[in-house]
Amino acid sequence: MLRQRLNDALKTAMLGRDARTVSTVRLILAALKDRDIAARPRGIADGVPDEEILQMLQSMMKQRRESIALYEQGGRLELAQQEAEEITIIERFLPAQLSEAEVAEAVDSVVADIGAQGLKDMGRVMAALKERFAGRMDFTKASGIVKQKLA
Repeated sequence: MLRQRLNDALKTAMLGRDARTVSTVRLILAALKDRDIAARPRGIADGVPDEEILQMLQSMMKQRRESIALYEQGGRLELAQQEAEEITIIERFLPAQLSEAEVAEAVDSVVADIGAQGLKDMGRVMAALKERFAGRMDFTKASGIVKQKLA
């Protein structure tokens, strides 16, 4: 499903001569192909599932946010703008992100479901969140909320 959306977006961008979208979607598809190849030894011949693609897109966005901060520190605003445009394109393929209140509510629910008691259970809580909310949650923010709840 997501794989097809990416291919369709590439075709549309090429027809519309949208160079930024073409290059960004090609980067995504190249990273996806790398993941597919890496998954073959695990017995996944058809390509990685959508959940793994969503995680890949999340990590690509995180990389670009970090790059923006570095470019801005270095005074390279044109490169920071380019990274911001790529984030906007990548976001098109992600489901709607949960708000901070929804993340806190999800954390409360998972903590109650698995019976987490303290910080030693943080790994279990984060694993459950990643399983249930792949691609819909910023797990960096979620880990801070989990740490507050379990402390």
